[in-house]
Amino acid sequence: MERRRRRAADALLWAALALPVVTVDRIGLNEPRTTAEQLAGIATLAAAVAARRKSPLTAFAATAVLSLASEPALLTLSYGPALAAFALLLGLQAQTRPALTAFGAVGVIGTLQIAVRGVDPSAQWLVLIGTLHFGVVFPWLGGRYWRQSREQLEWEQRIAEDRARLSERARIAQDMHDSLGHELSLIALRAGALQLAPDLAEHHRTSAADLRQAASDATERLHLIIGLLREEDDGPAPLTPAGETVEELVARAAESGLPVRWEATGTAGTYSLVERIVHRVVRESLTNAARHAPGAAVTVAVRREAEGTEVSVVNEASTEAGSSSSGGTGLLGLRTAVEGVGGRFEAGPSGEGFRVMACVPAASVARVASGERAAEHLPPSPPDTTPSVHARRRVVLSFAGAVAVGAVFLGGAVVWYAYTKTHSVLKPGDYAELRLGTPLDEAERVLPDRTVSDPPVERAPAVPKGTDCRYYRASGQLFVSVEHFRLCFDDRGRLVAKDVVPKGGTAGQGPDEEKDG
Repeated sequence: MERRRRRAADALLWAALALPVVTVDRIGLNEPRTTAEQLAGIATLAAAVAARRKSPLTAFAATAVLSLASEPALLTLSYGPALAAFALLLGLQAQTRPALTAFGAVGVIGTLQIAVRGVDPSAQWLVLIGTLHFGVVFPWLGGRYWRQSREQLEWEQRIAEDRARLSERARIAQDMHDSLGHELSLIALRAGALQLAPDLAEHHRTSAADLRQAASDATERLHLIIGLLREEDDGPAPLTPAGETVEELVARAAESGLPVRWEATGTAGTYSLVERIVHRVVRESLTNAARHAPGAAVTVAVRREAEGTEVSVVNEASTEAGSSSSGGTGLLGLRTAVEGVGGRFEAGPSGEGFRVMACVPAASVARVASGERAAEHLPPSPPDTTPSVHARRRVVLSFAGAVAVGAVFLGGAVVWYAYTKTHSVLKPGDYAELRLGTPLDEAERVLPDRTVSDPPVERAPAVPKGTDCRYYRASGQLFVSVEHFRLCFDDRGRLVAKDVVPKGGTAGQGPDEEKDG
């Protein structure tokens, strides 16, 4: 399917590029060429289209050869669109140095051709430079900008995917810390309670002690893993629902053997996000109390009001040796979560124990939640692309510079073209008044100051022997084929032949000749 689509695209491109080759001559916008020349040009374009994917430089070079063979100044309506198209494709795929080398080679070859075969070298060279700059370099820069933009978008997409993957890793790490760490602490508590049971056999007591130690070691290893997985400055951790109320959490901890007392004033609010934050604070605080102050009495107090909820978890002095590891992520995560919604968080020693307090305002949480719901319908924010913006700006500036320089060259070429064409026009009335035998000095009174720089010698009759022929345009029309007047003077400066050369594309009409017999 992909191969068929590519073939169809190549066929359409070839048809679009071959269309000017066939039609330009027929509508009189170009000097007519033979059928063999047209077929050769169409075949070369087909080969260039076929080679454009694997070797865009070859495709461009083949088209440039066609243009130079047709016109040393490179400006042709037949192959100009193809030259610009392959320059664009060259900018999309190729490196800079080979492309610039090819452009330089085209300029050198065109200059040599103009120097050897050109009839008006200065004008033709100006047209060559303008065409090379505006019709080749300009599309090539457009292709480069297109390619860089596409690569930048792909890079930004990869960065966004990497950030999403790292964020998800941090979310998983936080969930492991909050949920699994809490459960392991409760297992250690239950094992400790079982170890102190008076009716337990000694070998079971030893097993309970081993279980408690294993749970404590697993909690320590979990904290180490969390420290490796979490990133610095990763932002607020997600507030994943625990699936239970704060009261149920405290009751489950008490059933596991933790000496905890529950104190609550007010009723649970209807807005669940406040309860999620409170649930997380209580869960992390109970986990820390079980790990660092085993056997200590814990008091969980929650005061719910219309403005928000205040929760405090206070543990007394430990009656047993606790873990010396600090972990380092739990309290920091709580502070980030609470302060991220505009709340207040405090944690520190309280008498001989430890106290954690959080105040969660309902209004701020509502605004945060509203923003989160709106963000769910928006695309992820792109990463900081300041360097890429500067890179694009440089490309745009070079692109604009190329446009300006190309416009100057093209404008100069058009002005020079118009000047040379309009100043080589011999009025039909003056041509009719010229008689055979008229001296050159007398004829120059009505002749224009310039002759045609590109005479249609292929449509004119044979040049009389021993004469010097001059060509003049019969009309001042630009960019179209017009009739020409040819005046031939002998070595004595007398007019011996005058001919009307028909415009290109005029079939069945020969030149109108008048000779001095």
